[in-house]
Amino acid sequence: MAADAPSTVPVQLVEQPRLLKLKESFIAKFGSAPKFYVRAPGRVNLIGEHIDYCGYAVLPMAIEQDILIAVEPVKTEVVQLANINSSYLDFSTSVNNIQINKSKPQWHNYFLCGLKGIQEHFGLNNPTGMNCLLDGTIPPSSGLSSSSALVCCAGLVTLKANGKTLSKVELAEICTKSERYIGTEGGGMDQSISFLAEEGTAKLIEFRPLRATDVRLPSGAAFVIANSCVEMNKAATSHYNIRVMECRLATKLLSKSKSLDWKKMLRLQDVQASLGVSLEEMLTIVEEVLHPEPYSTEEICKCLGISLEDLRSQILSQNTQNVSTFKLYQRAKHVYSEAARVLEFKKICSEAPDNAIQLLGELMNQSYISCKEMYECSCPELDRLVDICLQFGAIGSRLTGAGWGGCTVSMVPTDKLNTFLKNVKKAYYQNDGQRLALENNGLFATKPGRGALVFVEA
Repeated sequence: MAADAPSTVPVQLVEQPRLLKLKESFIAKFGSAPKFYVRAPGRVNLIGEHIDYCGYAVLPMAIEQDILIAVEPVKTEVVQLANINSSYLDFSTSVNNIQINKSKPQWHNYFLCGLKGIQEHFGLNNPTGMNCLLDGTIPPSSGLSSSSALVCCAGLVTLKANGKTLSKVELAEICTKSERYIGTEGGGMDQSISFLAEEGTAKLIEFRPLRATDVRLPSGAAFVIANSCVEMNKAATSHYNIRVMECRLATKLLSKSKSLDWKKMLRLQDVQASLGVSLEEMLTIVEEVLHPEPYSTEEICKCLGISLEDLRSQILSQNTQNVSTFKLYQRAKHVYSEAARVLEFKKICSEAPDNAIQLLGELMNQSYISCKEMYECSCPELDRLVDICLQFGAIGSRLTGAGWGGCTVSMVPTDKLNTFLKNVKKAYYQNDGQRLALENNGLFATKPGRGALVFVEA
């Protein structure tokens, strides 16, 4: 067993009502018992939005909500998937012919991403078939990483069923790559925290090479997640992938202006590393080189000295081929300033000054303003929810996850927590039927939870 592989934990099912219930449902569904269970948590990103795919560090923590899958490896070459939630339909496929439909991001396709990632990594010629029953507690399309948790869970399920081992870091890297089968150009934060999380600590996650450092959060504050109840699915909407391209194009133009080899540059972090300057200096360069008005594809081609054909075939992703204008200045400005806020957040947590909570709250608020104004990834409901949270005592509040819907995360002094929850509930959820239905799953304080693991019956 790799030393830093996900743990396998023996459990007494009688002490685990959720596992026991899942086992009973599994037997009712498939007529036999599961051999093992795999869990992968969702996450909340405390600060560092839309910068992982630009090469910059982020600061998430795992939450208690998770994806839990009961698994029985079988002799047939078929994977049968079922979900405790009947609104997600059963699915089965030959394990040797995995087709992932990008046009409709249905739940089973995320499972297939994780499955295919592990199969391809090991070049498995005759992978084992499986019966799987899933129980998820992460609200879908809420910015808490339900889809990546499912990809990670499926990857670990496939690994275990085929008798293979990998480290958590290798698993995170494979699952990041394999989620791209569904068309999401993610940066790796979600998969990394799902595997690398530890109870009681948030993590600074850095990339290339992937590593995670503990970040101890201040004891006098609670982090509260509030769901705007506006669903946002990254794989189904173009906003997300357009932002990825805007950052890539900004990288090319900044590199060209500084006589760097722009064709090789993919991420905004590459420009900073090549120039050997600080994040503050990068912000000055953005002001000098890029203009706030949107860039047309013609202007981008002219700046880079390439044809529209080249731009489409060499730089733009499949799902951004027909976009005609791009905002480069605003996106680069957000990324470099947000990357600096992440490092400052970590520094404050390490040094723990008396006014740490105040300082962290200010960083969260600045992050939110940048997401809203520079990255334009908020929406009216998120704006209203952040206002309500700040009005009722949050020191800092911001959108978390990709945005355009999903959740906010707020830092609330522990002594104000109960009144905060009561007031936010009343102001945002109480008068709206749809929100009220979601409210129990929609507003909760959370602590840093542990990463993905395997359970076996003791």
